[in-house]
Amino acid sequence: MVEEMSNDDSNRSLTERQTLTDAVKATALQVGFNLVGIAPAVSPLGFGHLTSWLEQGFAGEMKYLPRRAAAYEHPRHVMPSVRSVVMLAINYNTKDSRTADDSGDSSGAPARVARYAQGSVDYHDLLRSKLSQLADSIHEMRPGCRTRGVVDTAPLLERDFAKLAGLGWFGKNTMLINKRAGSWLLLAALLTDLDLEPDSPHESSHCGTCTRCLDVCPTNAFTAPYVLDARRCIAYLTIELRNQIPTDLREGIGNWLFGCDLCQDVCPWNRKAPITKEPAFQLQSDLNPANAVEILNISESAFITRFRHTPLERPGWEALRRNAAIVLGNSGDTGVIPALTVCANDPSPLVREAVNWALAKLGVIRELS
Repeated sequence: MVEEMSNDDSNRSLTERQTLTDAVKATALQVGFNLVGIAPAVSPLGFGHLTSWLEQGFAGEMKYLPRRAAAYEHPRHVMPSVRSVVMLAINYNTKDSRTADDSGDSSGAPARVARYAQGSVDYHDLLRSKLSQLADSIHEMRPGCRTRGVVDTAPLLERDFAKLAGLGWFGKNTMLINKRAGSWLLLAALLTDLDLEPDSPHESSHCGTCTRCLDVCPTNAFTAPYVLDARRCIAYLTIELRNQIPTDLREGIGNWLFGCDLCQDVCPWNRKAPITKEPAFQLQSDLNPANAVEILNISESAFITRFRHTPLERPGWEALRRNAAIVLGNSGDTGVIPALTVCANDPSPLVREAVNWALAKLGVIRELS
């Protein structure tokens, strides 16, 4: 009789755990996430890869990564009482995203902006809001529980836990890919001390022999499949790097003002990726494409007004103008020479050097003053 009661209690506990897990997942979808899965709070398999990657210097100037490298070893370093990691993803794929090449507008050297950054808000703010809604609902379900939301800012290997939660596999371009949603995904995590029912990990890969993402990269940022040297990645160069962009990589940047989508644009799994229904990701006309001349000439106050609380705020005023100068230099359009010439003696050494490089690229030889 005691054994039977024990089995009944165990079965009841399992049922309650599954019911709670189902409720958490349903709520995640209700607040606007497109994918949700549960991973146990364990050491991620990718921790060793991260350590090796950092030792090779691939993080470049992102010093915060090696500074807190040890913390990535286990999610308890983010939340000591964590037992489960709720992994979430939101789709930012937009319809009819034009490129600077096919926009039909040659004025001002059209410049490309990564798709996730063409909307009206910083995705960090959007995801934090949805995480807060999800956390509030969980606290209503289980008063007294503990949660912590993570969006890029804490030492957590989100992609590893997304794979562990069954959301997808790693592409050769290091992006998480989901069979139905492709790779146009932004990840978030909600750590909790609740014991939720974990999903089965996504063990298989579906890239086969395809190397399109590797082959398309104009700066050769992939040293091997699944290995990205961030120091050569256009996204890193145009967003994270605050100093001068190495001259041997500038032509490869082409017309990318902010970020890069090339390795996702060519991925076969993105051909039928669904279009996002999130209003915050709807394309802003002045970023699809952006006008490189206008960006080069933007004042600091106008930069703050236009890009505050958007992804384009991250590089800062000077670095974004540096990027615009490089786009203009790569444009081959001599019509932009007057706009560059006006900025040839810009007070910012970062902008001034990029402008004079662009002028030389367009055939203008001048003495630096």
